[in-house]
Amino acid sequence: MSNTQLRRLVIVESPTKVKSIAGYLGEGYDVEASVGHIRDLPTPSELPADMKKGPYGRFAVDVDHGFDPYYVVDADKKKKVAELKRLLKSADELLLATDEDREGEAIAWHLKEVLKPTVPVRRMVFNEITKDAILRAAENTRDLDTRLVDAQETRRILDRLYGYEVSPVLWRKVRQGLSAGRVQSVATRIVVERERERMAFRVASYWDVQARFVPQAHAEGDAAEFTARLSSLDGARVATGRDFADDGTLRTAGALHLDEAGASAVATAVAAGSGTVTEVSEKPYTRRPSAPFTTSTLQQEASRKLRLSSRNAMRVAQRLYENGYITYMRTDSTTLSRSALDAARNQARDMYGEQYVPESPRRYEKKVKNAQEAHEAIRPAGDRFRTPAQVAGELRGEDFAMYELIWKRTIASQMADARGSTASVRIAVPLGGVPAGGTTAQTAEFSASGTVITFRGFLAAYEEGRDEEETAARGAANAAREADRRLPKLSERDPLGVAQAEADGHETSPPPRYTEATLVKAMEELGIGRPSTYAATVATIQDRGYVGTRGNALVPRWLAFAVTRLLEEHFPRLVDYQFTARMEEDLDEIASGDVARVDWLRRFYFGDEARSAQGLRQLVDDLGEIDAREISTIPLGDGMVVRVGRYGPYVEEVTPAGVDPATGEVAPDADPQTPATPRRATINDDIAPDEMTAAKARELLEVASDDGRVLGQEPSTGRDIVAKAGRYGPYVTELLPEEPAPEGAAAPKRGAKKAAKAKPRTASLFTGMDLATIDLDTALRLLSLPRVVGTDAEGVEITAQNGRYGPYLKKGTDSRSLSSEQQLFDITLDEALAIYAQPKQRGRAAAKPPLAELGTDPVSERPVVVKDGRFGPYVTDGETNATLRRDDDPSTITAERGYELLAEKRAKGPTTRKRAAGTKTAAKKTTTKKAATKKTTSKKAAASGATKTAARKTSKSSTTATTATTSSGT
Repeated sequence: MSNTQLRRLVIVESPTKVKSIAGYLGEGYDVEASVGHIRDLPTPSELPADMKKGPYGRFAVDVDHGFDPYYVVDADKKKKVAELKRLLKSADELLLATDEDREGEAIAWHLKEVLKPTVPVRRMVFNEITKDAILRAAENTRDLDTRLVDAQETRRILDRLYGYEVSPVLWRKVRQGLSAGRVQSVATRIVVERERERMAFRVASYWDVQARFVPQAHAEGDAAEFTARLSSLDGARVATGRDFADDGTLRTAGALHLDEAGASAVATAVAAGSGTVTEVSEKPYTRRPSAPFTTSTLQQEASRKLRLSSRNAMRVAQRLYENGYITYMRTDSTTLSRSALDAARNQARDMYGEQYVPESPRRYEKKVKNAQEAHEAIRPAGDRFRTPAQVAGELRGEDFAMYELIWKRTIASQMADARGSTASVRIAVPLGGVPAGGTTAQTAEFSASGTVITFRGFLAAYEEGRDEEETAARGAANAAREADRRLPKLSERDPLGVAQAEADGHETSPPPRYTEATLVKAMEELGIGRPSTYAATVATIQDRGYVGTRGNALVPRWLAFAVTRLLEEHFPRLVDYQFTARMEEDLDEIASGDVARVDWLRRFYFGDEARSAQGLRQLVDDLGEIDAREISTIPLGDGMVVRVGRYGPYVEEVTPAGVDPATGEVAPDADPQTPATPRRATINDDIAPDEMTAAKARELLEVASDDGRVLGQEPSTGRDIVAKAGRYGPYVTELLPEEPAPEGAAAPKRGAKKAAKAKPRTASLFTGMDLATIDLDTALRLLSLPRVVGTDAEGVEITAQNGRYGPYLKKGTDSRSLSSEQQLFDITLDEALAIYAQPKQRGRAAAKPPLAELGTDPVSERPVVVKDGRFGPYVTDGETNATLRRDDDPSTITAERGYELLAEKRAKGPTTRKRAAGTKTAAKKTTTKKAATKKTTSKKAAASGATKTAARKTSKSSTTATTATTSSGT
């Protein structure tokens, strides 16, 4: 049979690739998507009944016999597997075209194992989806790389053992439902350690002087004015932020700590004097372009410049790759192919000129400790790059911005250096003996520098962004040097006039929190994780509740402190950075064939006697006694602690009975043997750990006390208005005076009704109101509710009220919802009447208008819109609904992203709900019972017995069928 007569089945991972790849390959090829993995390790509860008590019952891995895994086809992939088997029957060859990395190699292997092809099987790999690349890949196939499969399978088993052994310890000692992970736990520790540094940080204040100088030759004008900053007094360097330790102490010997009084005295003396140039220096400035993007640097730059989370950045990059715009986006390589180098150089030459391109191509050799794949860097696809202008009609929003970013970085990487010069000048100003910094200063020295770019080079195309911590590290003194500014032409001994001088105060800043970009950077530098796992890891620690966000910053929850402490004290090796990085190296050695999979897993789990190293099993078994309360306690000082409880974090102060918590005074009759009485208050997530000081804790305790916080008095009655934390949330209330019983009044007779007691007015705080900061005026407005808005034409009163299900209007028995709590105070009578003029919705509310219209779906050819549903926003074309993911913003989602979500949902097939095992049996019981009601009691018993027997038979038959199906699926 000739090649032209062969029928080939090509299986890719994503449905988005199918259409373009099928078009490139043409006749003779059927292209279908597996939609990612088709099978995985099941949870123990999903194992067949006869396996649950066997060697696979605990992990779905037989650890005693070669760590043999038991795989099960995912329930939502059985239809897809059946479809692939049907297509395979008419194929003469099977091409597995999954991604060229460990995960893709493993998916290809699983497909081969499940489909059991009888035709030749080849591996088809490519790192860009262009016609030339796809045709080359189809002609140059290879065998499956079982070493890569071994490495991926080892990682999967490793993560299963780690999670299933360590997570139960967290359930018992911290909180139910928690999870531990080989990479996620270490990433959480990185974030927690940074917050610990911030909690231990103490601010230091320091001062310097900033002056504006004018060369005397230019004294009439201000064109030559320049700014310089005080650098030393009598040769002693003035301290800057980098000279202070995190505890606020001066750590640099010889540095002069200038306070406000000293700085002001120096500024006054400088303003009244004049200066002289003591030193002028100038040196060439050169700046090289950054290397093309890797997965890590792309996520970092997308965060800085496009404000995309790591997960969303990878999602956008995935779309661009699958639609043929960029090369494969999971890589740690910075190299470019020969054709890519030529394309970038030619495009830079055409767009910017010959002088902007160096004589020879730039090659970036990134020495990655554990380089996993041999892909190229991330770049525009093809042998000739399309400019952003050429794709502007095809890409929109985030997709266009990401493509433009990648294009600019790639072009700039092959352009010439930016060149210029940096001039520095030192100026001496006589002081005449000014008291400053504990000494009497005679001379102040100022310094200034400026960089002038004379040839922009690669900066004409692209400039890399900076992280907050990198900016902070440069410090204020270096900020001016970074600016592109020119100093006047100066020579030594030139006289300078002083236009202005003023003291400038500063405070040291704590180490900046990690952002997603800087956390990815830290993980890469430590060798933790891989390009394909960075985004998932950062997303996981947020989804699991260990880390929250404040703006772009990652803020650890108190739960993360408890979990990290337990792991550090009882599993120190598992969260050790070097040990985790070494595991990545070991996986690379398995991928290269230098280490056997089973031997490595045996050492990890059972230990290595030759090295006296404990394995995971011994670590879990030899934990000893863990004090759960101690593990979950974070001391704040001054008798205050934070505890991570079953229902969340809270602050606690323990004081002996008889001691006044406010004054610390002990009552004369206090019993020292009396157990301590704790005071507690819940901590909300809006208070970051580094803000939870002992003073803040005491403030929360005062607000949460039984007596509450007195805000003031109600003007008309003089009653105290109090803010309290109640069982159902924060609220305000008025305190009613106690009414003493009349003198001589007899005690009420037994059984007599009690007199009705006056109830105080109360009102819940609105969403967004803070119990600790609410004032008297706001509390009185809340207590004024319900508010009479007015009356309708018939004289029926309309009131605005706040209820269990939110704010609403009430007119007689007719209630209407309001859209916000603020309307309770603001809504006018006309607005209320307009609401009542609308027909009332009964039962299901009227359909809401779509949040966005995305266009026509290329598959269903129906209009796609974004709607707000019961369980959140979703996209729909009227036939298929797909829920938006965590990072999808309904207001900014692109049409391409909407089509992608719908394609993924269609590929999964319709959701089928499993019928409970006893449904049919239960129906039979009901029917039997109805029929038996007309018969004797003995007949009822007989019928009941028959039904139970039938149920047992049905259950056994069902179990057998399930076991058989699962076994055949593997």
